[in-house]
Amino acid sequence: MKGQRRESRRRLVHGLLLWALLCVAIAAEGPDPMLDAAGFGLQSVPRMALAAVAVIAGGRRPELAVALLLPFGPWRFEHGLATSDLVWPLALPGVKIFPFAPALSFVMGYAYLCGRRPAPPRSAVAVFAVVTLAGAGLVVVRGSGPGLWITMVSGLLGAYVLPYAAGQVRRRLLQQRERAELSVAAQARLRERARIARDMHDSLGHDLALIAVRAAGLELSPGLDTAQVRAAGELRVAAADATERLRQIIGLLGDDAGPAPLTPVGEDVAGLVERARASGMAITLRLDGGPAPGLAHAVVQEGLTNAAKHAPGAAVTVEVSPSRVSVRNGPSRGRPVAVPGGLGLAGLRERVRLAGGVLTAAPRQGGFELTVELP
Repeated sequence: MKGQRRESRRRLVHGLLLWALLCVAIAAEGPDPMLDAAGFGLQSVPRMALAAVAVIAGGRRPELAVALLLPFGPWRFEHGLATSDLVWPLALPGVKIFPFAPALSFVMGYAYLCGRRPAPPRSAVAVFAVVTLAGAGLVVVRGSGPGLWITMVSGLLGAYVLPYAAGQVRRRLLQQRERAELSVAAQARLRERARIARDMHDSLGHDLALIAVRAAGLELSPGLDTAQVRAAGELRVAAADATERLRQIIGLLGDDAGPAPLTPVGEDVAGLVERARASGMAITLRLDGGPAPGLAHAVVQEGLTNAAKHAPGAAVTVEVSPSRVSVRNGPSRGRPVAVPGGLGLAGLRERVRLAGGVLTAAPRQGGFELTVELP
């Protein structure tokens, strides 16, 4: 509410100031009130009243202000910003170019606003048609000489057409900038959606893989009856199916989105390894002792997830140094709990590329090794 009142006061002050300046311009064109008070009252005062109406109407409809300010147009043909002697095709000495008067600057301002604001095209065309007819009629009344026509046309171009065109150009530039800002915002939303999708794939996919590993271990556990073994197998299959559905959903969320920012997930490598060990994986962790790179968590998580899904029961070795992260697993000792073809390795490869590193993922000695070299 206070904001609306403040805006209303601002518009009122702006309108009063504009009207006051317009009155000064009108007074400068008319009789001197000190020497000819009657002439000032008959000529200038009505024009000031008309200017007040134009300022009120021009706040929302600048084309109406242009129409109301028609008497202040470029009709003083005896004065011009420039005087030229034309010798071709007719000899026309002393032709006035762009007749100008103090109040004409306000007409030009409203003509600019007509182009700057999305006014109805029909109303703008109608106003400019009236202005053109008024100028043509004035030339006919004054004698229809070629010099007068040149003066009138230059006045219409300078007072109406060029300001209107400048407003149009300004409006289009602002629209282009707005579209560019919207496009940047849309790209930012897509990148954020991709980041969320990849984080979901990394963290949830890892947890589902550990669940599948636990279920596979239960299937081989002695002392379970047939129903319990079958339930453990169904749990393993359900975890694998959930992993596949997650991969498909993440693929939809990541469509047409840019690479995710290089933001490590908030759990350290040691904690990640301990969680995997608790699920039954045999993991050897070797830390260099120096600061771990920012991508270490993502690399280890992806390597452990792939080992849990595609090589259950295999021994895993994790090595972390400031410039190198490696996850290597031996031969599988059980059935894979997921189908190959996930998005995690592709997303990790892009992260490593943006960080200036090199990712290598290939079979090794019956198992698989994921290595990332960082600068």
